[in-house]
Amino acid sequence: MRTELVTTLKRRATELLSDVERQRQPILITQHGLPSAYLVDVESYERMQQRMAVLEGIARGEQALAEGRVATQAQARTRLARWLK
Repeated sequence: MRTELVTTLKRRATELLSDVERQRQPILITQHGLPSAYLVDVESYERMQQRMAVLEGIARGEQALAEGRVATQAQARTRLARWLK
């Protein structure tokens, strides 16, 4: 992964955006020597958001299981049948 200064981003924004889109590699932007932001292409960002949504759903399911909030298959089928009507 490439690192660029925020001043470079200010001066060469169009070029950096083209690089990110073409190479599909994020660029770390630093400000005063510290990480400030990542510049990523839209497709990669949207894919990350979808993955996060799936992982959050899995985490909620694991939490429900740990708390004992479970249903039998028959109970789930009854609930879904009412919901799908």
